[in-house]
Amino acid sequence: MTVKEHYDHHLGDIYSWMSGDFETRQQEFRNFLQNNGIYPQSSQTAIDLGSGHGIQSVALARSGYQVIAVDFNEQLLKELATNSSGLPVRIVDGDILNLQAFANETPELILCWGDTLTHLRDIEAIRQFIADCSSILVPGGYLLLSFRDYSMPLSGDSRFIPVKSDESRILTCCLDYGKTHVSVTDILHFKTKHGWQQKVSSYQKVRISPAEIESFLLQDGLAVTFQDMQPGMTRFIARK
Repeated sequence: MTVKEHYDHHLGDIYSWMSGDFETRQQEFRNFLQNNGIYPQSSQTAIDLGSGHGIQSVALARSGYQVIAVDFNEQLLKELATNSSGLPVRIVDGDILNLQAFANETPELILCWGDTLTHLRDIEAIRQFIADCSSILVPGGYLLLSFRDYSMPLSGDSRFIPVKSDESRILTCCLDYGKTHVSVTDILHFKTKHGWQQKVSSYQKVRISPAEIESFLLQDGLAVTFQDMQPGMTRFIARK
């Protein structure tokens, strides 16, 4: 199953539930921007690639940016429209790889957050994506990336990861590692009037390490100003 099919038929409907309280999460990201001294300075344009239902887009807009939010899932884009109502967020239903479509927007910040980066086809596609982001950033602009590090394989029972649960839904993820990719199987159990039922969907993610991402950033003339890891998620701030 492709990434788009996986979101259209499986994750899209539960993504906001899986992500947690929207206001809390957007405030956390807004705090992250403030703590790292990131605020509108030149064009005031930010592009949120793989925006989902808008946690980062709303935080950027509330921080003073004019935001272009790009995603391909209809359900999430509808939720984004509701969540960003009244804010300077332009919603684009499209491919995050089509960066030249935004070259004339002169973005001073480009964001690819969550684990969207590993959704790309392969390591070469990630390398090209970073190069394309760098090419349209204004001098002094920021590229913010986060992704899960699948470079070290899990084995046995550790491959099964509890994601979230409540009284009516249980989401578990299972990882199966190949040489260059990891097969991610999302297993959703949900309660109905007829009892518990199961829905399963799998898709591929790229295995890439923080060192490889840093190397690509440096190759494209970006200076890494921040790097850390938060519960399994590696985060980078790079500046042109």
